[in-house]
Amino acid sequence: MGQVDFSRRALLRGGRDAGLPFPPWALNDFTDRCERCDACIAACETDILMRGDGGFPRVDFRRGECTFCGACAAVCEHGAFSATEGSPWSLRVALAGTCLAEQGVSCRSCEDVCEPRALCFRLQVGGRAALQMDIDRCNGCGACISVCPPGVLHMEEFE
Repeated sequence: MGQVDFSRRALLRGGRDAGLPFPPWALNDFTDRCERCDACIAACETDILMRGDGGFPRVDFRRGECTFCGACAAVCEHGAFSATEGSPWSLRVALAGTCLAEQGVSCRSCEDVCEPRALCFRLQVGGRAALQMDIDRCNGCGACISVCPPGVLHMEEFE
């Protein structure tokens, strides 16, 4: 069987899990090594791993945050993950759309759950607060995504 073109599959299926990352510490050749046994999905303490296109585990931050417990990597018997001592991934939070604060609505849900304090609101002239992101402080846990009412926060690769 040849290589699966996941971009074509996403197009045909409506891109259901397009943009959802593989679990933390997944190797670059994850799809070659992963046997789709679901052991990592069952081991996830926050239940954010789900079976995605092709049966591969994907992280859905709408379900909650990654605590970087390493359980997914620890149960894998197929060598699809790297050691959990290093950085889990290069994902960082990004804003795609209009935050409620920009519309004059007082919402600071993302700031409240951001443990590393990568997200904060700064008062602007006129009494409104504007969301400010400190990408260097963001650990990529995704806690802010599931609590964002308008859903304008998402994860992006960050170099």
